[in-house]
Amino acid sequence: MIRNYFKLTIRNLWKNKTASVINIFGLSIGLTSCLLIGIYIQHELNYDKFQLKGDRVARVIMEYKFDGGSDFKKGDFTSVRVAPVFKQTFPEIESAVRMSDSYQVVQYQDKLLSEKAFMYADPTFFSIFSFKLFQGDPATVLNAPNKVILTESTAKRYFGSENPVGKALKVGADTNLYAVTGVMQDCPSNSQIKFDFLASFSSLHTEDQEKTYWDANYTTYLLLKDKDALNSLQAKITPFMQKEMKGQGATVNFFLEPFTKVHLYSPYEGFEPNNNIRYIYILEAVALLILIIGCFTYINLSTARSVERAREVGVRKVIGAGKMQLFWQFIGESAIICFISTAISLVAAVALLPEFNQLTEKQLTVGSIFSAQFIVGLLVIIGSVSLLAGCYPAFILSNFQPVKVLKGSFKNTNAGQWVRKSLIVFQFSISVLLIVSTFIMQKQLGYIQSKNLGYSRDRVLVLPMDRTMLGNIQVIKQEFKSDNNVQSVSACVSTPVQIVGGYNMRSSVMPENQQIAVTANPIDEDFVKTTGLKIIAGNDLTQQDIKDVSNNDRVQNTYHFIINESAAKELGWTPESAIGQKMFLDASRPGFVKAVVKDFNFESLHNPIKPLVLFPEIRGRQLLLKLSAGNIPQTISFLRSKWKQLVPQRPFEYRFMDDDFNRLYNSELRLGTVLNIFAAVAIALACLGLFGLSAYAAKQRVKEIGIRKVLGARINDIVATLSADFIRLVFVSIIISVPVAWWLMNKWLQGFAYRISITGWIFVVAGITVLLIAFLTVSIQTIKAAMANPVKSLRNE
Repeated sequence: MIRNYFKLTIRNLWKNKTASVINIFGLSIGLTSCLLIGIYIQHELNYDKFQLKGDRVARVIMEYKFDGGSDFKKGDFTSVRVAPVFKQTFPEIESAVRMSDSYQVVQYQDKLLSEKAFMYADPTFFSIFSFKLFQGDPATVLNAPNKVILTESTAKRYFGSENPVGKALKVGADTNLYAVTGVMQDCPSNSQIKFDFLASFSSLHTEDQEKTYWDANYTTYLLLKDKDALNSLQAKITPFMQKEMKGQGATVNFFLEPFTKVHLYSPYEGFEPNNNIRYIYILEAVALLILIIGCFTYINLSTARSVERAREVGVRKVIGAGKMQLFWQFIGESAIICFISTAISLVAAVALLPEFNQLTEKQLTVGSIFSAQFIVGLLVIIGSVSLLAGCYPAFILSNFQPVKVLKGSFKNTNAGQWVRKSLIVFQFSISVLLIVSTFIMQKQLGYIQSKNLGYSRDRVLVLPMDRTMLGNIQVIKQEFKSDNNVQSVSACVSTPVQIVGGYNMRSSVMPENQQIAVTANPIDEDFVKTTGLKIIAGNDLTQQDIKDVSNNDRVQNTYHFIINESAAKELGWTPESAIGQKMFLDASRPGFVKAVVKDFNFESLHNPIKPLVLFPEIRGRQLLLKLSAGNIPQTISFLRSKWKQLVPQRPFEYRFMDDDFNRLYNSELRLGTVLNIFAAVAIALACLGLFGLSAYAAKQRVKEIGIRKVLGARINDIVATLSADFIRLVFVSIIISVPVAWWLMNKWLQGFAYRISITGWIFVVAGITVLLIAFLTVSIQTIKAAMANPVKSLRNE
């Protein structure tokens, strides 16, 4: 019997090639989209699941506010004091590890490379995290200064097939010799802790910082004895810190984040950018809806073809076929179509995986598709789709009454039309929802790109630098400016795209124990000119201002500060009255306000503008070069040659400030691109179903069309008549989806401090776009039917 069903299915598929191609193609697209999104979601949800003790690990978050300040500052930074003090004080803590990441220049023989994935960690690292060590003793590989572990791929990059253990690498500006003490596995792609080099934390020589909770430039992880102890430990930390900070003029507290929740739930990025669980939910919904649209296309075409298959069902029932036999035959047809579609989608997913990796900036592998977990999920989807797509058509077809069918009266019934109309409305509602969401998201991203941020990032080249360059910085700047295409050069710690330095400030009239938390950035005299900041009161810094702070004892220096409007307001000044006012940046930097700059966005547009201080101090980490709009490749070539002469100890590497800016919105940019693609897929699938339905509708109305033409109807009248029903359904879907899209995107926009307003034209454009696409899709069949010879139509009917 099964063999018979299989033969009948193949015969029907071959007989109805157009419907078969539409069904298989539609389900294949839906399943391919589901597979690719599913691999990505699986990768993100499995972040750090390989960590055997991950459910007992917590990341420490610092929160602080100075007396007199109004807002708390919060982030994943801590001082080196937290780990040893907490370990000694709280019995719930089994172990702790301090970590820090940095860029380092590494040299071995003739290899000189700038390494961006260089980390430092305490010796307890391997007792907390489950990274496999191929060579070396976990207890001793990081137990002394100037020890370093390499990942397997890094070891091959530097040493080839040689054993690296015992060899020495020159690291950093001082070219300290680090002994290679171990080789470990490459960090998995779904780990929030990724590095190529892991050096001993004692190499940083932070002993003098262990007496304070300030100097918070490190990340601390705690390993708890019991995974359920996090809340009870948190309850102890707050009163403990109140005692620790009593009488110090500031409030400092620490909060614990479950390690396994950081990647998707934390607002504080760690060693790599976080994702957002909301975006995972969005992608899950998009995948599911695209699959449902593909299934609904199958249901619509199957029920629309019921007239053609009615006689087959009638004959089979007359000769003894039971209702359940017919039902399972049609379910079997659905399953075979689904299996064919699955096979095609697997091939398509494997072929598209490299491009999808590029889109998502992940390292998803083909092995993920064929993992046991994924195969089980795929089988569940196949079974669900087979039943979802096959049940209703099978139920309709198996319930035909043979007497009515064989008499020919079935053709005049309207059975199933309301279901098909509902499915069309649903399909296009989803399509409109995705299109509107895409329009709004792209408009917000366009707003971010075009918004006047208060600084210029166009043609600003960023060159990483180190402290060995500081003594020669003026010579380097002059040599670079000898090229006419280099307009200005500035040394600074942070670019204006993202300034993160945490400081405190107070005016001379404020008590010493009152401080205001502020973000600050050390700069030189050319920073304002190079970045295009607008001074609204006072004057820019000069070289003399830099010389005035050259004393190693900062208290003996006189600083000239540039503050933004928000800082002036926080201190109780107008921009004009701020000039010349005495103020203090931390207790160690006394000085006067020399200029006030217009507020600019020195953080992501998710955050409002906060107080900022720019102060003269040459300890830059970045060299900024403002270039002319001329021949940029030629200018970069000139800079490369100069760099080799002036800074031979560092490889030449550069990026543009625009790249830094775009990196702030990686998640939104990726989501926007993904929605663009899958909105197009959704509308294509919906139109595919509409194309098939319009073809069958035209076929069923051949006699009516012939009579209309004989009576003098024009082609455009017939096209309008045949298209009207479908266009009405699409219009209903627009009315349904618009308020849902408005609500969803309004919620998404709330995450931005600076955002667009949702205007009506977005919905109008989206609606007109969908109506035009739907009309063009239907017109292909209706025009063909309208242009047919009525004589042939009426004779055949």
